[in-house]
Amino acid sequence: MSEAKRVAVLKGGRSLERAVSLRSGAQVQDGLQRLGHEVIAIDVGPELVGELLASEADVAFIALHGRDGEDGTVQGLLEAIGLPYTGSGAAACMRATNKVLAKHLMREAGIPTPGFHSLRETSIKELGAAAALAPMERGLGFPLVVKPAKGGSALGVKFARTSKELPGSLVGAFSYDHTILLERYVRGRDLAVSILDTEGRPSRSAPADERAAALPVVEAVPREEDFFDYESRYEIGMTTFVCPAELPPETTARAQELAVEVYELLGCHGVARVDLMLEHDSDELWVLETNVVPGLTETSLLPQAADAAGVGFDELLERILASAWTR
Repeated sequence: MSEAKRVAVLKGGRSLERAVSLRSGAQVQDGLQRLGHEVIAIDVGPELVGELLASEADVAFIALHGRDGEDGTVQGLLEAIGLPYTGSGAAACMRATNKVLAKHLMREAGIPTPGFHSLRETSIKELGAAAALAPMERGLGFPLVVKPAKGGSALGVKFARTSKELPGSLVGAFSYDHTILLERYVRGRDLAVSILDTEGRPSRSAPADERAAALPVVEAVPREEDFFDYESRYEIGMTTFVCPAELPPETTARAQELAVEVYELLGCHGVARVDLMLEHDSDELWVLETNVVPGLTETSLLPQAADAAGVGFDELLERILASAWTR
């Protein structure tokens, strides 16, 4: 074990993912204490910076999901006060959290991602963008996935099977964000590849395969619905997880390769999780999005993948914590 540190665990907050963040934070606290670190738990709110300064912490462990924790806000504040922290830097968080920007970057880099269009709420009111819906429907086809441009845990994600269902899906997604994404639905297997920076990573100039390692692929199989929604992600018993996923070796290798490519493209650091779909009809892999603060709850995919790789939960936390000083 590394030298004991005074660790501020940032959790909770005021986003819609507060409940999950509290669960992740509690797991992190317990693990870090087992490792001998002194833990200061902070439920993130208006006094965050003052609490951090008063804590005299050596490092911040970010278990804060959703707004502020994943969009670069907290990361920028931590940099301003000179406190090392886990996970990706502010710029990478901004790129990954904005699904529209991330998908444009992937498309430009030649990384396969499902076809999409984006809509701003103001463009419907001020630019007549509603008239573009019919061409979007023709180009993407049905069914369609409609999701907020920002946010995670499948919150606000809607499923439109027909043109008649689309307006309701748009309204639902707009209630979570002012910009939404219309994405071609990929019918297939829901996969996740978690990435960990390799220990002792020297610099960003090192080759990608020396800087980040993909963990075993996890497949999430909802037991009832044909969509992996918020409830099925976090309610024990609603989803069957298979890790390592039962895939042909070449498919596993390709999924891991794509995940590392996306991780590097977005400039992620320390740890992240890349979600993909394996399409039934074509056997093609499609990258959906990247989570820069993966969950650490008892049903989260990152700990399952680490365990399959022989990395226990406490060792996983220690490795994530150590990456705070290799930025």
